[in-house]
Amino acid sequence: MVPRRLRRSPREGGYTLIELTTVMAILGIVVGALTTLFVRAMNAEVDANRRFKAQQDARVAVDRMRREIHCSSAITPTGVAASISVTLPAQCPSSGGSQTTVTYDLVGSAQRFQLRRNTVVLADYVTVQNAFDYTAPVTGTSLGKLRVTLPINTDPSNGIKEWKLVADIVLRNTTR
Repeated sequence: MVPRRLRRSPREGGYTLIELTTVMAILGIVVGALTTLFVRAMNAEVDANRRFKAQQDARVAVDRMRREIHCSSAITPTGVAASISVTLPAQCPSSGGSQTTVTYDLVGSAQRFQLRRNTVVLADYVTVQNAFDYTAPVTGTSLGKLRVTLPINTDPSNGIKEWKLVADIVLRNTTR
């Protein structure tokens, strides 16, 4: 005979082990799907923020280059368009009151380069090393011009995410 306290009365309800296991399995699937969704959304946000920052840094760097190059009196390309030296006269705001030379270069390896100004990094995630194309002034015809091409991609294995900044900058102080 079973002791009285272990017996169930017919009116007592409860869940069986099979019902509890089924509910836990369904709950696990739903929570797993929601977790996956949140993790993917978080990764997409981090990627978007990284791309935005890289693009913004490139815009600011080219804007700074444009101000200095418009004021400059000469550009000297070096190497295979991986760096340029910009001569700033004393009247340029960023020259510090005396003629100075500023070097812009791209350093890095593989598909990730950094645009630098006198070794200070201005922009990152540039995918080419040859970003500068200088056209010397032609006497009596045109001023000197510099074309800066900065393809930016935080994930070089995915070409769809590449963003390209192209700027044509005229050297206003060169002779025609």
